[in-house]
Amino acid sequence: MENTNEKLISLINNLVEINNDRITGYETAAKETDDSSLKGLFVAMSTESHAFKSELAGEVILLGGKPTEGTRNSGKMYRVWMDIKAALTGKDRKAIINSCEFGEDAALQAYDDVLKSENMIPARIRDIIGRQKQKLQLSHNKIKALRDMVKA
Repeated sequence: MENTNEKLISLINNLVEINNDRITGYETAAKETDDSSLKGLFVAMSTESHAFKSELAGEVILLGGKPTEGTRNSGKMYRVWMDIKAALTGKDRKAIINSCEFGEDAALQAYDDVLKSENMIPARIRDIIGRQKQKLQLSHNKIKALRDMVKA
């Protein structure tokens, strides 16, 4: 049982990390744009990830684990890339939206990986992850729609 809990804690902590990445990424994006509508959207998405992180961290604690505080290495690289790109493009709306879509793709992939894993995930936790993934998909779709409008 201990080994199963450790694997489950690790899976959930992976989602905590991707939400930490998302929080920092959207906080960065909000700083990089002067567009008030984008700023509002990015703040809302950061707030969404704070809620997701909190819910997942609670599950880690219930399982006897410690929620991770960090981010993924790929997330750190993504934020550095986003900072550099924003600096080079002069806060270009299209570049910022493309960077955000990249982050949303990574978040959705992380959730898919957990849901498709062969580890036993209790129904309660699977429901939480599934519900969060649905909300992430809606956020992704908003970013994608913005990207498509910028392309037009």
